[in-house]
Amino acid sequence: MAGWIGAAQAAQWVTYEPKPGPGAGKHIVFLSGDEEYRSEEGLPQLGKILSQRHGFKCTVLFSQDPDGTINPNNSSNVPGMQLLAGADLVVNQFRFRELPDADMAHFDAYMNSGKPMMVLRTATHSFNYTKNLNSVYAKYHWQHKGGVWTGGFGGAVVGETWTYHHGDHGKEATRGVIDGRNRQNPILRGVTDVAGPTDVYGVNPDFPADATVLLYGQTLKSLDPASPPNLTKAIMPLVWLRDYHGETGKTSRVLCSTIGAASDLESEDLRRLFVNACYSLNGLEVPAKADVTYVGEFKPTFFGFNKFQKGVKVSDHELKP
Repeated sequence: MAGWIGAAQAAQWVTYEPKPGPGAGKHIVFLSGDEEYRSEEGLPQLGKILSQRHGFKCTVLFSQDPDGTINPNNSSNVPGMQLLAGADLVVNQFRFRELPDADMAHFDAYMNSGKPMMVLRTATHSFNYTKNLNSVYAKYHWQHKGGVWTGGFGGAVVGETWTYHHGDHGKEATRGVIDGRNRQNPILRGVTDVAGPTDVYGVNPDFPADATVLLYGQTLKSLDPASPPNLTKAIMPLVWLRDYHGETGKTSRVLCSTIGAASDLESEDLRRLFVNACYSLNGLEVPAKADVTYVGEFKPTFFGFNKFQKGVKVSDHELKP
């Protein structure tokens, strides 16, 4: 897709051209669009790490206003969805988006392509249809009812839609506990210490039996990742793998992580887990200990509604020489 960034479109998304590395020839597209957990900050840093440290071409799409100002509260404008057609992997961190059908057609086509997807934090409830209720894509609505699409995108693809805050939101952090049965999965290579300030999400009793849990979430007594666990609360699936069987008969490998706010990415091993997943989902050998050092400065804004940095343009996330 050479030349697909024209001069008039350059400010609508950001592409990080890769340095030489094992990911050469692979293109990852990141979908940023949530009001609370600062995906507009975290996903660009992941894209920089994957492109500059590992050789993947990375493109980040943003929820934005027509003038190119990033606005997570704009749930219907994410320019560049057509770029999913050329993606080898999509990293989805949407929350309650309602995109025009023309854009959703690209998302739906990707879901039926057999290509993999990473689903982070609120993307279990990526879509919220409140206006275009008759859309053919309203099946993606997080509260959809009926058959395999009960629970919408989360229910059908991930195995879990939005349920509840198991940890005390904004007060109890999360520690990842490795499922020893799956310790040898390459996505966990070099991963021992995952923790972050977002709380553990709960799951429904019908959490899918076909999911392979890599990490469970343990609730901590405070926002300090070093604080002791709250042993009155059970552990919950935190990171898992699952196959999604698309409507065209193709099967996509999906990794879901309900930890993944920008502030969670201060955990080195969480960044490593995500980088490892990008290797594994692309069919590449996972490094023994992936380099996940920041590219440039990274001081993420803490999560919360309407706490995003105002006035930031998409172009502000371009990698400066």
